[in-house]
Amino acid sequence: MRKIMLAGFCLFLTALTPLTAQTTGKKWTLQDCIDYAMQNNIQLKKSSLQKLSAQEDILQSKADLLPSLNASTSQNIVYRPFIETGQSTVANGYVQSSIDKVYYNGSYSVNANWTVWNGNRNHNTIRLNEMNAEMAELDSAVTARSIEERIVQLFVQILYTNEAIAVSQQSLETSKVNEQRGKTMVEVGKMSRADLSQLTAQRAQDEYNIVAAESNVRNYKFQLKQLLELTELEDFDIAIPTYTDAQALEQIPALNTVYANALSNRPEIQRARLAIESSNVSIDIAKAGNKPTVGVSGGFGTNTTSMSDKRWGSQMKTNLDFSVGATLSIPIFDNRQTKTNVNKALIQRENNVLDLKDKQKTLYNTIETYWIDATTNQSKFKAAQVATQSQQESYALLSEQFRLGLKNIIELMTGKTNLVQAQQNELESKYMTIYNIYMLKFYQK
Repeated sequence: MRKIMLAGFCLFLTALTPLTAQTTGKKWTLQDCIDYAMQNNIQLKKSSLQKLSAQEDILQSKADLLPSLNASTSQNIVYRPFIETGQSTVANGYVQSSIDKVYYNGSYSVNANWTVWNGNRNHNTIRLNEMNAEMAELDSAVTARSIEERIVQLFVQILYTNEAIAVSQQSLETSKVNEQRGKTMVEVGKMSRADLSQLTAQRAQDEYNIVAAESNVRNYKFQLKQLLELTELEDFDIAIPTYTDAQALEQIPALNTVYANALSNRPEIQRARLAIESSNVSIDIAKAGNKPTVGVSGGFGTNTTSMSDKRWGSQMKTNLDFSVGATLSIPIFDNRQTKTNVNKALIQRENNVLDLKDKQKTLYNTIETYWIDATTNQSKFKAAQVATQSQQESYALLSEQFRLGLKNIIELMTGKTNLVQAQQNELESKYMTIYNIYMLKFYQK
């Protein structure tokens, strides 16, 4: 028994090995994250189930075009305690002469029904369900786009914060040098301890900034793991790509071009348009309530009873009957039900038209926001590059003047703060430009 359990445990570990090898210690690129999320995100899996459900509705509506066929039988035991001698009993339309107090009746039938025409409601239902299946697929695409957009946002946040940490670490090293220089100057009487405490406070603030930024990175990675459904992976990390200044300075796509392409490609717009077509079919289905329904039916049946002297097989044969019929149902007055259904379908169509206009407006506003942010941050980046260069030169001069005693501690700290702020501004505008340009391209595909 132990050998069997050990073998089973080894097989279990073997089954887990591929997943562990794929995830543990891996550096995730942006495309890795997107591809993995498309396969494993729970929201997307639920959307896929909605598509499967819509496909079942299509199959059902097509099957409704076919005749229905069913077989039935009933077996009844009857007890008449006070029956009189010589009394005849009618059972299933036949006069039986038996006077048994307890007897049974059996009936057997096979029936078929087929709706030949019902105002074309059945064919329109197929069309409607096919559109619903297509809309379910577009809903899944909308969810996928939304998840991808969020992944890109978090990925860029991680990249920016990581580089901001590097800037803060450089600032920390400078603060440590200034603090050590201040201690030396206190020892020789060139600086007061109050000024030294300010340098110490600045070094401590730089350390705090690094810890806070590292905490933000962990939080962004946690949110990214949630989108990827990687709840059990502790050593999750991303591959840090190199983004050049040239990428932030590339030409920004034209606003109208992006919007025109998005109108053709975005799944939420395609779904809104399809919803209008679907509402037109719903109107036709509702109007079918005013049209006649034609159906045909047929069947055969037989019955048996214990009150007959004939054998069961003989009764089945002699009592056999066949029937064929047709029905025509003409609606005359249905308590306004059809009119209500038609009016509600028309209202839904108007609502879908407004929904399309709203989605188009939202899409334009979103693209315009990305375009404005890209344009603004690109201009900021160009200015920030100049500002950073200027602040670096200024701080280098201030640092040397402070060493020679020509500048005080306030001027040195102000110069360092201005340099760090310029570096952060350059980083932020750079990554925001790259992110917004990426999103403009994303909305075109």
